[in-house]
Amino acid sequence: MTETPRPEIPTGLDWHRAAPENEQGPGPWIEIAYGKDDAVHLRETSDPENIVTTTREKWDAFVLGVQAGEFDHFVEGHYVEGIGKD
Repeated sequence: MTETPRPEIPTGLDWHRAAPENEQGPGPWIEIAYGKDDAVHLRETSDPENIVTTTREKWDAFVLGVQAGEFDHFVEGHYVEGIGKD
């Protein structure tokens, strides 16, 4: 099986960390950067060289799905301190 070559990730991206408000710890957290040509890049702070790239249209659809609760079944029964139900 041959490995698909990774697309070239532009340098100088402005990464934004998705972490709870006022969180200063190392995470791991998800970071997002918007690139050229509608590219959206995602990475985890614990493995910053492993970058997933998608389109702005797919990212926006995912965010709307999260807001609508379409993925809640993935976390049912799990509690993360400081996030979610008290």
